[in-house]
Amino acid sequence: VQLQASGGGLVQAGGSLRLSCAASGSNLDSYIIDWYRQFPGKQREFVASIFSNGRPAYADAVKGRFAISRDYAKNIVDLQMNNLKTADTAVYYCNAGDSMGHNYWGQGTQVTVSS
Repeated sequence: VQLQASGGGLVQAGGSLRLSCAASGSNLDSYIIDWYRQFPGKQREFVASIFSNGRPAYADAVKGRFAISRDYAKNIVDLQMNNLKTADTAVYYCNAGDSMGHNYWGQGTQVTVSS
């Protein structure tokens, strides 16, 4: 599985961005797809997941502001980020996990939220 994350950029606090995780080489339907983010000098932290049945899960820091969704037809997973805060500034990564415990990472996309 090869993943390509996109959609990052510069936005003012309170604004919105939509990140996309596109896959090639495999259908994402059976994978758990996660979004993580990494702050400078810190380990990656969990942001959101979506299970193969479409059930989402969120970190407390983003609940009510972020929404993860699947587009089965396009084989992508989106992360809609609303009401962004400067504390959301980070590099965002998508990850696909299968039932065998394999994990595949995409390259990161930078999100910068200005005050």
